[in-house]
Amino acid sequence: MATQQPATRPANPRFSSGPCAKPPTHDLMKLADAPLGRSHRAAVGKAKLLAAIEETRDILGVPADYKIGIVPASDTGAYEMAMWSMLGERPAQMVAWESFGAGWVTDVVKQLKIEATTHTAEYGEIVDMAALNYDNDVCFTWNGTTSGVRMPNGDAIPANRAGLTLCDATSAAFAMDLPWDKLDVTTFSWQKVLGGEAAHGMLILSPRAVERLESYTPAWPLPKIFRLTKGGKLIEGIFKGETINTPSMLAVEDYLFALEWARSVGGLKGLMARADANTAAIAKFVAENDWVEFLATDPATRSNTSVCLKFSDARITDGAAFAKAIAKRLADENVALDVGAYRDAPAGLRIWCGGTIETADVEAMLPWLAYAFQTEINA
Repeated sequence: MATQQPATRPANPRFSSGPCAKPPTHDLMKLADAPLGRSHRAAVGKAKLLAAIEETRDILGVPADYKIGIVPASDTGAYEMAMWSMLGERPAQMVAWESFGAGWVTDVVKQLKIEATTHTAEYGEIVDMAALNYDNDVCFTWNGTTSGVRMPNGDAIPANRAGLTLCDATSAAFAMDLPWDKLDVTTFSWQKVLGGEAAHGMLILSPRAVERLESYTPAWPLPKIFRLTKGGKLIEGIFKGETINTPSMLAVEDYLFALEWARSVGGLKGLMARADANTAAIAKFVAENDWVEFLATDPATRSNTSVCLKFSDARITDGAAFAKAIAKRLADENVALDVGAYRDAPAGLRIWCGGTIETADVEAMLPWLAYAFQTEINA
């Protein structure tokens, strides 16, 4: 018997985990105020950049004494800048439970070659954060974008730690409640939860991180785009919109639009609620279908943005090929684009559920997932 196609398609089939879907009200005409062809160092450019910083602070609830800067090369550039500028003053605890965290381990162990202890967990699991030595510097991701596993909270991080905590919060910022008092360095990128444009990173520093920058000089040379101090003092301009290199003012305008939209849906609480509703729709679907499971084994650590699924039907003999076929069929039907698992992750699907996704689109996509499964399993 032929499997019946669902009657309804998502209005927006974009479920990519990065770059992520634009806000539902996005329109290129709303970027008409971008100061194109103007210097980013002109008054209008600096005002736009400062507005992006301060609106970020307000929506995320970043403390007034924390510094926020716009830096080159997306979240990767921001996190690399932090590691190369601050690590080495004391040993490091490197934490990884998915591919991006593993990348930071490689940089510290093989490139910086500082004394480090590595703590890892398999995809779908998470490291015991309470078991770490916080007299060391601790490097970790808050949300494992390629594993669908997130930190449940920051309770394991002590308030009286001697080391710094360096948190890669891309895929978490604007979707999860980050405990700023537990985070000394926080990084993310515009193209994730708010669906902004790529290539720009955000670097957020606590007073303790600034103190480290001003009291410690790494043993290795720093390229220009990593330098946060001059003459032993923080370069304050970086945190007022005076960027290290030339930003795209069109991308800045797009981020400002995304921030305005975020405020219109209730700010951080509204964004979190939207992501939670999207993930709840998938959880209901998983509970009703025994052939699909979450990759994250513990509900408390399941991401509400990068939701990773795996297939568990005994009839599947080649998991990678089957998952690839499902993702292709969903794309060919234009109901879910770019939902294949990350290349280093276990075979399955990765469905973005951040706040720019409409729950109605998730609910319209899921019957197509069931249709694709039945079609492929019976092929």
